[in-house]
Amino acid sequence: MFGALARRVFGSSNDRIVSSYRSKVAAIGELEPELQKLTDDELRARTEHFRRGLANGNTLDDLLVPAFATVREAARRVLGQRHFDTQLIGGMVLHGGSIAEMKTGEGKTLVATAPVYLNALLGKGVHVVTVNDYLARRDAEWMGRVYSFLGLSTGIIVHGMDDEQRRAAYACDVTYATNNELGFDYLRDNMKYDVGSMVQRGHGFAIVDEVDSILVDEARTPLIISGPMDDKSELYVAIDKFLPQLVPADYELDEKQRTVTLTEEGNEHIEQLLRDAGVLKEGTLYDIENVTLVHHVNQALKAHTLFQRDKEYIVRNGEVIIIDEFTGRMMPGRRFSEGLHQALEAKEHVQIQPENRTLASITFQNYFRLYKKLAGMTGTAATEADEFLDIYNLPVVEIPTNLPIARVDEDDEVYRTAGEKYKAVISEIERAHERLQPVLVGTASIEKSELLADLLKKSGFKQIDFTDPSSIEKLYSSARSGKPSRQFAVLNARFHEQEAFIVAEAGIPGAITIATNMAGRGTDIKLGGNADMRIAEATQGVEDEAERAAIIQKVEAEIATFREVVLNSGELQEIEPAKGSRPAKTVQKPGGIYIMGTERHESRRIDNQLRGRSGRQGDPGRSKFFLSLQDDLMRIFGSDRMDGMLQRLGLQEGEAIVHPWINKAIEKAQKKVEARNFDIRKNLLKYDNVMNDQRKVVFEERRELIEQENVADTVRDMRHTVIEEMVSRHIPANAYPEQWDTEGLATEVAEKLNLDVPVVAWAQEEGIAEDDILQRLTEAADKSASERVERYGPDVMHHVEKAILVQTLDGLWREHLVTLDHLRQVVGLRGYAQRDPLNEYKTEAFELFQAMMARLQEATTAQLMRVEVVQAPPLEEQQLPAMEAHHFDPNTGEDEMALAAPSVRELAVGDINPRDPSTWGKVQRNALCPCGSGKKYKHCHGKLD
Repeated sequence: MFGALARRVFGSSNDRIVSSYRSKVAAIGELEPELQKLTDDELRARTEHFRRGLANGNTLDDLLVPAFATVREAARRVLGQRHFDTQLIGGMVLHGGSIAEMKTGEGKTLVATAPVYLNALLGKGVHVVTVNDYLARRDAEWMGRVYSFLGLSTGIIVHGMDDEQRRAAYACDVTYATNNELGFDYLRDNMKYDVGSMVQRGHGFAIVDEVDSILVDEARTPLIISGPMDDKSELYVAIDKFLPQLVPADYELDEKQRTVTLTEEGNEHIEQLLRDAGVLKEGTLYDIENVTLVHHVNQALKAHTLFQRDKEYIVRNGEVIIIDEFTGRMMPGRRFSEGLHQALEAKEHVQIQPENRTLASITFQNYFRLYKKLAGMTGTAATEADEFLDIYNLPVVEIPTNLPIARVDEDDEVYRTAGEKYKAVISEIERAHERLQPVLVGTASIEKSELLADLLKKSGFKQIDFTDPSSIEKLYSSARSGKPSRQFAVLNARFHEQEAFIVAEAGIPGAITIATNMAGRGTDIKLGGNADMRIAEATQGVEDEAERAAIIQKVEAEIATFREVVLNSGELQEIEPAKGSRPAKTVQKPGGIYIMGTERHESRRIDNQLRGRSGRQGDPGRSKFFLSLQDDLMRIFGSDRMDGMLQRLGLQEGEAIVHPWINKAIEKAQKKVEARNFDIRKNLLKYDNVMNDQRKVVFEERRELIEQENVADTVRDMRHTVIEEMVSRHIPANAYPEQWDTEGLATEVAEKLNLDVPVVAWAQEEGIAEDDILQRLTEAADKSASERVERYGPDVMHHVEKAILVQTLDGLWREHLVTLDHLRQVVGLRGYAQRDPLNEYKTEAFELFQAMMARLQEATTAQLMRVEVVQAPPLEEQQLPAMEAHHFDPNTGEDEMALAAPSVRELAVGDINPRDPSTWGKVQRNALCPCGSGKKYKHCHGKLD
């Protein structure tokens, strides 16, 4: 109570932060008349003036007001867009290294230009991070006009670019790129054999658009560059056959925690099944030699109990494709790790793809923490504010809207059963459609969106085919005539190719759009329809300017008319109170987009994204969620007691509970889930930090090696260390000569140093000590190495030493990554022994790292003491191993699997016949089609039917 009173008097902490920027906004406004008088050249010259100021000791903060004023004036001249005061505040928040939460339609793309320009003055490069290639291109071309006007260069990093193009883009003052491309470029740079072939030039300042999507949703899974492992498809198929024979008593399923484990009876049952089939040869399932079998059984159990078809994944053209739980989009190219995807393929009886092993990986959490300064912007971040602050040290500041929000967010309606809920949703859709109010219905999965589509069809509605022009024209005609068309559109992973058309028409009168969470990102539904898309379609092929102008005028006039219809599509609704209270009252419900949610998501952020589709820039709008006690969130979080209570209170079929207390109860449940998910991500990060510390050491060491012209001193030190350790192992300090293992030492010297020296004879000499043997071995090894240098020449040997050292480090690091993955999977079981799994992981990972560095010295020494040089290609021409970078576009779901090393191919170019597909080998989907059409393979011969 006292907190609420204090907020009323003094304002919230967020209000005080926003208010602190008002004086600077006023100062920027005072400069506006002065800057408007400048010529274009004079305005552009201010960039060099600012740079001189920085060189003379000014800070970026000193230049903030004049620089922001300069960008505002440049945007007004170039784009015809003048920054609102709230947009300037958002820019200051970004410059300060915080997250600016700005509602949909507030112009976040323009907001970024001011802090980007200011920080680009340092000349170290600024990265603007987007969620897909389309947005990177669009924003770079759109806002790049402002930067170009002010004398700055703009680069774009998108999929399919070669290293030269990437290097040039990173060298620009401002670089737009996707989060995936930035992360993979960092990993690939640290696999290169030459500093000159690296593309990135450092990590100074980055602004992340849709920061919650990238740093929270996608932070759960790392970027992985991987290579193929041995095929185990037969084992997956064999184990999958036994899973349907298990009964519920054989396993314990926890939907809340998303875990499933075999019971004691289940262990015995599956062991017997495996023995009868000859899969379990000897011992029990949990003997050490059967660890791999246990892993496969557990993954198959998960596939059958925790993963539902058309919810977590779909099967399309013989492939199991993941559905992102947050966006509802297909993610071709993204595969579940640790054999789970292969278990799902076995379950669905499709071809099992081989597992991959990790060659390099990094999480977005650890990649973006490389930046000296980081900022972000999104429409929904406040609910995850604790996570942003804890993990990234990024405070969240809510920026007020330019115009007051006119959307009305109504209380949820809660029904007992899903059937009653959907009946109410259909009824509400029909009422809205009759008055031509556009409706966007949000669903939690593809399955639910198609269920709702079927119910609409049964009610006499018809699904729009956006590939059929007559179907779209019927939609326009009904809007013009004011008569409902009884048509609807479905937007989910199965129809993502038509997304642009569906979203563009979602705001016209009478439109009904059923969408999964796909519509939550990168879309701006405008009342009356999207003028730009309508004009582009209507003027296609029209070259006469007068005719073109007439078409544009007609389309714009029609959309203006449609907008008025939508604005006035609200209703007067009579609200009946509970029995015995005040009489019924009539309430005016607003027009605009009507958002209907059919289920609450685990994260409040996703619900807010759905609501944010309506009410942009002061437009009216309306949102309401329809829930049932059979929904996943309600069912998992204790709806049994509520169901019994409602029945006792006499809730009739078809009646709903509507009360703010219900909303608060649901919000509490969502907060619990968010907190649990945060704890999971935080725990995963603690483990990943262990690997990240080791990654930094290896990458720094590797870079130092490839930057050196000559690594002879490093190689010599390694050789001497290996000899010292060999001698100390076989000739312990203070041991008597008869206790020496000279034969073992001689054998190891022959194996690791390729030397045939009389170690046994030396040991029999009178008065000889271990130091004497160490000295003789060292001199013999140094002499052998010197002879090799004389034989091949110092330049050649320096190159060979460097190549072997770097390649050996790479190979051992890859093996180490696989070992750490296995360690992470099993270390959790140590909690049963009252030992902290994280501390166990840290300890053993450190020991494994030390062992890896010791093996690096031994392996490098052994190879260099045997090497025979035939021909030494330049180091930068060394080929990377065959590997794949796993990309996915979170907004389009487009397959972006690509070869990380273009030189790696299964067939030589000369072996390929463009007319004979059988000679092409395995072609990556994003590679150019071998037929010579110039198209990508996926759009040509690899096109999916």
